[in-house]
This record gives sequence, C-alpha cells and structure tokens, in this order.
Amino acid sequence: MNTKTKRRMIAVTGVIVMVLIVVLAVVGGSSSATTVSVAEAATGDYAGQKIQVSGNVVDDSFETKDNVLTFAIYDPEGDGSQQVNVRYAGGVSATFGNGVTAICTGKLDENGVLNASELVTKCPSKYENASEALGVAQLLGYGEEVVGKPVKVTGFVEAGSLAAAGAGDERFVLVDPESGTTLPIAYEGALSDDIADEITLVVTGSIDEGGKFTATDVAIAE
Repeated sequence: MNTKTKRRMIAVTGVIVMVLIVVLAVVGGSSSATTVSVAEAATGDYAGQKIQVSGNVVDDSFETKDNVLTFAIYDPEGDGSQQVNVRYAGGVSATFGNGVTAICTGKLDENGVLNASELVTKCPSKYENASEALGVAQLLGYGEEVVGKPVKVTGFVEAGSLAAAGAGDERFVLVDPESGTTLPIAYEGALSDDIADEITLVVTGSIDEGGKFTATDVAIAE
C-alpha cells in the first residue's frame, strides 16, 4: 500500500469517526431525558436536569409573546392542582390547544419552569355525522336568525389556514364545497393530528353579530 492510499484511508476513517460521534451525540441527547410525572416535576427535585413530562394543557393558560409559547400542564389522572409551567420557543403544531396532551422535553429551572426544547402534542380523533349540519353558505344565509344560537356547520379546511391556538383570532377557515363561501373559525381547544388542509369537518358553536364563529367542538365528518 503506497503512502497516497494510506492518507486517503486515514482521511476516510476520520470522517466516519466524526459522523459516528455526531450521531451518538444526537441519539444520546434525545434519550438522556428522565421521564417523570407532573407531580414529580412539580416537586422541584429535578431542577437543572433534562426531563420529559406529559400532561394536558390547562385551559386558557397559554400565551405567545415574542415567538415564545408559555403554558401550564396537569395530570388528568392525578391532582389537577399540581401543574408545571412550560416555556417553548420552537414551532408549534396546529393541534396545540386547551386540553391537548403535551409531551414536553427540556430542562427544569430553579423556579420550576420547564424550558422545553421539544414539544409533541397528541389529541384523539373525533368523528361526527355531517347530515344534520348546515353548509357554510346556508348558515350565513340565515342572517340574524342564528346569531348567538348553538349550531353545527360543515365544510372543508381551507389550505394554509390551520394555526395553533393563541396564534391569532382564527384557528382555521371553513369552506363551503359548493359555493366556495368561507367562514373563519375561532377555537381554543385541541385539534386531532388527522385534521389537515381540505379535510371536511363538523363544527359546533355559534356565530355573533359581527359574523365571527366561535366553536365549542370540532370533529371530522364521517
């Protein structure tokens, strides 16, 4: 084996070793978090440690300021008064909202706040028959007759309109498949991962005098 070939082999070996180090660092970094309950995290015993904790988002506890999301979680099967405050600066899924299960990974500071580097949200899918729901154009056609009254409306999700709770006044826009009429929907609850662009939904809620529809429940049309 000549000197040139030896140098090439050494260089290749060095690259392989560096890649392995990076891979191990990434894998090790994501797997080194200690899984704890909300109650355990709330004790403060894990301050300064990387932990993973799962819980449901406390209703209306979230706020986005300077692209940083803050919220609180609780254990739905435990003591609801025990909560952990979470701070997350990453991208937030459209599924995020009141009551959604949030799996948070990060470091707990001395004040008991979990500074999350990873946030995964999960919400079970809901399905509902759309036969008794009004179309968007049909609902708007009733005018003042339906203002303030609980109704069900159906339509498909306008492409690109889905947003996380707290990101703005509109959670998504519902479109009438026949007329193309649109209806902005305000909703602070959790959305299923199965809800995406152009999925047909059945939305329960009420419309106000200004034409704003506030939903109390969102389901995928059967």
